[in-house]
Amino acid sequence: MKKTKFVGIAQEEFLAEVTHYNKIKKGLGANLIVAVEKTAALALDLTQEFPHAGFPFAAGTRRIVVKGFPIFLVYKASSNDIIIFAVINQSRRSGSWSARSEANL
Repeated sequence: MKKTKFVGIAQEEFLAEVTHYNKIKKGLGANLIVAVEKTAALALDLTQEFPHAGFPFAAGTRRIVVKGFPIFLVYKASSNDIIIFAVINQSRRSGSWSARSEANL
């Protein structure tokens, strides 16, 4: 069974973005949830076939853009799961995430 796991503050970043988009337009946060789920599943599927899918990022992680939003996920994927270290809004930069990725690898 494939799993998506948010590490620590990445979950908080994700929920903050959902709240932010719901304030812009009712229901937009729900659209973001679906888009992130699809993006995480895509990253996991791609990684299984193409281990270097996504754009290289820091600390051995990769990043992938969430379709329809100015957001990208910083992640590592294995055969059965994807670990998301950061949910970064390119318009509203999130704080430093590199220390938490190093601590959780």
